[in-house]
Amino acid sequence: MPTLILASSSPWRRELLQRLGLNFDCESPNIDESPANGEVPQELALRLARQKAEALAERYPHHWIIGSDQVACLANGELLDKPGTHSNAVSQLIRSSGQQVSFYTSLYLLDSSNGASQQHCEPFSVQFRSLSLAEIEAYLRREQPYQCAGAFMMEGLGITLFDSLKGQDPNALIGLPLIALNRMLINWHCNPLLQNAR
Repeated sequence: MPTLILASSSPWRRELLQRLGLNFDCESPNIDESPANGEVPQELALRLARQKAEALAERYPHHWIIGSDQVACLANGELLDKPGTHSNAVSQLIRSSGQQVSFYTSLYLLDSSNGASQQHCEPFSVQFRSLSLAEIEAYLRREQPYQCAGAFMMEGLGITLFDSLKGQDPNALIGLPLIALNRMLINWHCNPLLQNAR
């Protein structure tokens, strides 16, 4: 199989992809992630994943390039991006408290040698507990999830913020839908279970 390229600088996506036991390289695609006018969350997530993969196609012309993106939103459609700062994270978690937040994690697999591609968008929802400001502040001080959509890290203490989770692939909530990616690789005759271990 061609060399895999993960079009991401995310350490969480890198860690997830390592679980499949395949050799791969990472590179940040550095694209503009601003939503287009009227773009719904699923469309935004899929477009960004595609653009991330395509941004690296010229540099890696004989590779399978994996693009992925995650968009989070409240039930009213308000997008929850990466907060970046403590105050923005506090504001996001206050708005999420007691609410259901939907996550759409997209996947785009591009064969840069011939332009073939596969895409998928994995939905996942979390029901936040009603959180006190003291809980929010304590959580943010401990994990500082300022580069995570929704202002939490599910693989850490973020799990304490929820009443329930609903979805088919919990890896999607962390940032990369491995079940869908495995299916895509098998579609292209690359079964991670049958590849040589690293």
